[in-house]
Amino acid sequence: MDRFHLKAPQSEDTADVLFALEVEPKAGLSSSEAKQRLSVCGANEMQSRPRAEILSILLHQFQSPAVILLAIAVVVALALREWEEGVSIIVVLVINAVIGFATEFKAIRSIEAIRALASRSSRVLRDGEVCVIQAKELVPGDIVLLDAGDVIPADLRLIETANLEADESTLTGESVQIGKTTTPVRADARLADRTSIAFQGTNIVHGTGVGVVVATGTNTELGRISKLVADAKTETSPLEKKLARLSGQLIWLTLVLATLTAGLGLLQGKDPFLMIEAAIALAVAAIPEGLPIVATLALARGMWRMAQKNALVERLAAVETLGATTVILTDKTGTLTENRMTVQRIWLPSGEVRLATNSFGSSEGSNVIPPGAAAEIQEALEVAVLCNNATLSDVVGGDSGDPMELALLRAGRMAGLDRHRLLHDNAEVSELAFNIERKMMATIHRHEGDYIVAVKGAPEAVLSSVILDEPMRREWLARAAALGAQGLRVLGLAKKTARCGADFSFDASTFLGLVGLDDPPRPDVPAAIGACRDAGIRVIMVTGDHAATARSIAGQVGLGGETPRITAGTQLTRHNGSIDTELLKSDIFARVSPTEKLELVRLFQASGQIVAMTGDGVNDAPALRQADIGVAMGLRGTDVAREAAAMILLDDAFPTIVEAIRNGRVIFDNIRRFAIYLLSCNLAEVLTVGIAMISGLPLPLLPIQILFLNLVTDVFPAFALAMGEGDRDVLKRPPRSPKEPLLGRAQWIEISLHGAFLTMATFGALAAARYGLLLSETETVTVAFLTLAFSQLWHVFNMRDRRSSAVDNDVSRNPWLWAALALCAGIILVSVYSPYFARMLHVSPPGADAWVVISTMSVLPLIGGPLIARLSVWLKRYGRQPRSQMSPDAAPL
Repeated sequence: MDRFHLKAPQSEDTADVLFALEVEPKAGLSSSEAKQRLSVCGANEMQSRPRAEILSILLHQFQSPAVILLAIAVVVALALREWEEGVSIIVVLVINAVIGFATEFKAIRSIEAIRALASRSSRVLRDGEVCVIQAKELVPGDIVLLDAGDVIPADLRLIETANLEADESTLTGESVQIGKTTTPVRADARLADRTSIAFQGTNIVHGTGVGVVVATGTNTELGRISKLVADAKTETSPLEKKLARLSGQLIWLTLVLATLTAGLGLLQGKDPFLMIEAAIALAVAAIPEGLPIVATLALARGMWRMAQKNALVERLAAVETLGATTVILTDKTGTLTENRMTVQRIWLPSGEVRLATNSFGSSEGSNVIPPGAAAEIQEALEVAVLCNNATLSDVVGGDSGDPMELALLRAGRMAGLDRHRLLHDNAEVSELAFNIERKMMATIHRHEGDYIVAVKGAPEAVLSSVILDEPMRREWLARAAALGAQGLRVLGLAKKTARCGADFSFDASTFLGLVGLDDPPRPDVPAAIGACRDAGIRVIMVTGDHAATARSIAGQVGLGGETPRITAGTQLTRHNGSIDTELLKSDIFARVSPTEKLELVRLFQASGQIVAMTGDGVNDAPALRQADIGVAMGLRGTDVAREAAAMILLDDAFPTIVEAIRNGRVIFDNIRRFAIYLLSCNLAEVLTVGIAMISGLPLPLLPIQILFLNLVTDVFPAFALAMGEGDRDVLKRPPRSPKEPLLGRAQWIEISLHGAFLTMATFGALAAARYGLLLSETETVTVAFLTLAFSQLWHVFNMRDRRSSAVDNDVSRNPWLWAALALCAGIILVSVYSPYFARMLHVSPPGADAWVVISTMSVLPLIGGPLIARLSVWLKRYGRQPRSQMSPDAAPL
C-alpha cells in the first residue's frame, strides 16, 4: 500500500502524481495491474454500517414493553406456585422470540440485499478503453471520468477540468460550490482550499473532469472521518412509531383492566389467587404479541416485492406514502420513452435530410440528398461528434455516456466520422460544460494553428447566439417546432473559428442546422397511464423539451386526452403566496428548469396533493427531496439524484412507478387488515374474561389457554394476511388521504363489533355446554376454548375487502392463508386429543354434542361479518358530527 500512498498529492504536479502512480493518463491501468492493486489495497469501501449481529437481533425480541409485562406475569405466577401458567408464559415468550427473531433476521438481511442492488459505478479508463466498473473496484492509479451529477467515488487528483465545480458541504460543511482546477496548492492547505483534489462522497454539480485515484476506502478524507462517527440509528418509520404507540396504550389499558378486575373481585370476597390468575389472564389477553413481528414482516416483504418489480425503496416511510400518491410529475425521456435515441432528421441550410438504417436520403424518402448537402452533413456531424462526451465501443453493451450523445456518435459513424481520429486531428483544448440556464455546451479544439469552437444545445439557445437576421432566425425556430411536432427531440448545432484558444464565447457562431432525434414511447406506458387514471392519480409530464415534442409524445401515450393543456416553465411563479388553480390543471409543463420543477412540486403540495416526482439530474435533487415521493432513475440517474430520492427505479420505466404505488396500497391495506384481526381477537379474549369475572361466572379461559390462542390463532393467520397480494381492484380506488390514520373511527368500530360477536359466540357456547348439555366445568371450559379458537380462525375471512366477492376475494385467493388455517386447526386438534397437551391446557376431548355446539357457534361471527360491515358504516355515519365540531377521524394512532 505504501507504494501507492502519496502524502500530499494536492501539492504535486499532475505529471509527478501520474509518474508516482505508474499510470498513463490516456490509457489508464491494465486490467491485470488493477486486479493486482486491488488485492494489495483492498476494496474501495467505507467503514459501512455493521451488519446486524445475531445476538443483538435476539436480544431485541425481549426489549418491548409487552414482553416486560408478560415477564412480570411470569414472576407473579411462579411466586404463587402456578407452575403451569408461569412455565407456559415462558414457553410462549421463547416461541414468540424465535418467530420474531426469524422474521426480523430475514427482514434485515433482505433489506441489506436490496440496498446492495443500488451500488454505485464509475466510468474509468482501463486498457485504453472507457468502461464502467463498480466503485468498490477502484484502485490507486485508476483514471476516472467525471460529469455533473456524479458522486465522486474516491479521492482524485484532478488532471483535466472543464468548468468543474463540486459541492463539498458533506465534507467541509461549507455550502458554497468549490471551483476545481488542476493547479497544485500548498501541501498544508485546508480541505476546502485543496482545489486540485476531488474528495470521495462529494458531488460534481457543474462541468466535467478527469482525475486519477490517489486514495480509496478508509484512506480517503471521508474514510478518516467515518472512523470517528458513531453508527447511525436504524430508521423508524411513522408506521412503526404508530404501532409502538399502540402497544404502549394497550399495556396501560391492560394494567387498568387487571387492577379493576382484581379489585372488584376482592371487594366481592372472591379467592385472591383466582383474582390474580384472572389479572394474569387479562394481561395476556390484551397484548397482541404478534403485532410488531407481523408488521416487520409486512414492510420487509413489501420492500422486497417492490425490488423484484424494479422499484428500490430506500426509506420505509415511503412505503406508507406511496399508497396515498395523488399526482405523478414525470419527466419524458427514458421514463415515458425508451431512452433509445436515434438521429432521424437533419435540417440543413440546403434542405432536410433523413437518416435510414445506414444511409442518408431526402425528406421525401429517396436516396438522393439535396445538392450541397453532403458537405453540410459532414460539417454538422463533425461538430456533433466533437462536442460530445460519450464513448462508442465495438463490444456489445460497452457504450457509455448520454443516450443522446451516443446517437450523435452513431450518426457520425454513418458519415465515416470516428471520434478518436477527429480528436487526433482536432485536439480538444477545453470544454464549456452544459449549463441548464445556458442550455448549451461547447468544446474548443486546436486545428492547424486556429481554434474551432463546436457548439450544440437547445435550438432557441443556439439560434440566439449565431449570426442570422431575424426573419431567418424565426424560420429556423419554426423548423425546430415542426420537428418537435413529429415527436423528435431537437438540437441546434453551430461552429466558429477563433484565433485564440481562450475564446469561450458562443456569440458570432455560424449556424449549421438542426438535428431531430427519435426516442419512441415505451409500449407499456399507455396502459400504465390508464391505470393511474382509474386509480384517481393525475399524471403530468414535466420536461425540458420543446412543447411540440412533449405534445406529440403525450398524444402517443394517452396523456392529457386529445387536447392536453400545456404550460411553459416560465409561468411557474407564485403571486403573493396564492395558488393558480388554472395553472395546476395543465397536463404538460414544457421547457421547465430544475428550479421551476421545485416550484411546481411546492405548488401541488400547497394545493393538498401528495406528489411523486421523477428526476435523474443533479439539479433535480432539490425537487426530488421536496416531493412526498422522490423517484430517481437507476439506469441514467446521477448519484446525487439517487441519494435525494426515496425510491429508485432500477429500469427507469414509468409502469414501475404505478406498480410501486399498487404495492404501497397493498402493504398499507395488509397492515391495517392484520391489525384489525389481531386487536378484535384480543378484544374478544379480554371481554370474555372480564365479563365472566364481573358477572361472577367461572373463569371461561385460563391464562395458559389464552397464551395458546395468541400464539396459534393470532400469529399464523396474521402472518398469512401480511403476505397477501392485494385486491385485484386496488388501483381502481381513489387514493387514501395521507392524514388517514392506520386505525381510525371506522376501524375501531369494526374492531369493537367483531370483538363483541366473537365474545357472544364464546358465551353462547359456554351457556349451551353448561346449561344445555350439562357438561362438567373442564368440559365447559373446553367448549368455550375451542369455540373461540375456531371462531378466530374463521374470523380471518371477515378481513376481505367488502367491495369484493364473498367467495373470490383477496383473502380467499391467498395460499398462505389456507396453509395457516390448516396448520392452526391441526395444532388445536392435537392439543385437545393429545393427553399431555390436554392436561397442560386443562381441556378434555369433546364429545359429538359438544362438537355440534363448537361448530355452530364458531361460524356465527363469520356469518355476521357482512352485518358488522353495514353496522359499522351506519354507526360511523350516525356518530358523525358537523365538520366544524369534530376533529379529523377520531382516535387516530
